[in-house]
Amino acid sequence: MPIETGDSVTIEYTARFADGLVFDTTRKDVAEETGLAERLPDREYEPLTVEVGDDELIEGVNDALIGMEAGDETTITVPPENAYGERSDDSIVEYPTVEFEQILESEGRSLETGIQIGSEDGNVGEVTHIDPEITRIDFNHQLAGETLEFDLEVLEAD
Repeated sequence: MPIETGDSVTIEYTARFADGLVFDTTRKDVAEETGLAERLPDREYEPLTVEVGDDELIEGVNDALIGMEAGDETTITVPPENAYGERSDDSIVEYPTVEFEQILESEGRSLETGIQIGSEDGNVGEVTHIDPEITRIDFNHQLAGETLEFDLEVLEAD
């Protein structure tokens, strides 16, 4: 039976940037071949079971799964608007450096470019600029603005 929204599916996938660089997979052999297993040694490489249409998968992958059946395989290209969105200047926030340093020091952290900062609403940003006056934090998703490619294989569908 074709997969519909709300169905539980178990899939294998490999995710790549448009240039072919693999950044995620459920397949251990692919992770080892591409060096991903070395870069992410604690990652478990096993099939993923999800409910089609929930927030665990990006829109482009959810859409591709609808209509597939157990045993089907496909490769899809997902534009940014169906993945993690376009990059937005509205997602880059500036704070006074002195005040921000004080907040981090109270948490036992020091201000450095590249550190991850959690916001009150659960978003994660990266400190991208520090000068004596302003600290800039980019809350765009790491994959925002990227066209992504996925190899998908449906192992089971309920």
